[in-house]
Amino acid sequence: MTPSKRIHITAGGLHFVAETHPDAPLTVAAFEKLLPYRQKLIHVRWSGEGVWVPLGEFQLGVGFENHTSHPSVGDILFYPGGYSETEIILAYGACSFSSKLGQLAGNHFLTITEGREQLRALGTKVLWEGAQDVLFEPE
Repeated sequence: MTPSKRIHITAGGLHFVAETHPDAPLTVAAFEKLLPYRQKLIHVRWSGEGVWVPLGEFQLGVGFENHTSHPSVGDILFYPGGYSETEIILAYGACSFSSKLGQLAGNHFLTITEGREQLRALGTKVLWEGAQDVLFEPE
């Protein structure tokens, strides 16, 4: 089992620390090559209480590993594309990962371990104020 690594996340002016998930080693390794990684977070359309990074046709070069449709609060999933566009989704509350085409599943590759108490504030900010900058950085 690969030991977890820590990733710093700054989003909407809030700070979080996430740990990599050992059951998604290919996703973690591919994502780490992108760091530092800057994008925009927007509120999910179909999945409930979550924010996402739409990535269009971007390919990370990984398939499904430990995919789930039901992330817990603080779980971050990577969806490699196929039925819908490639994306990263972060659950801040009740979330069932789906699209206009139906239920989706993504690789659980990061888990917020510090700053979880701020996740609802982040989700609310994205919902009411629109797209927010997000930065993923190695520790």
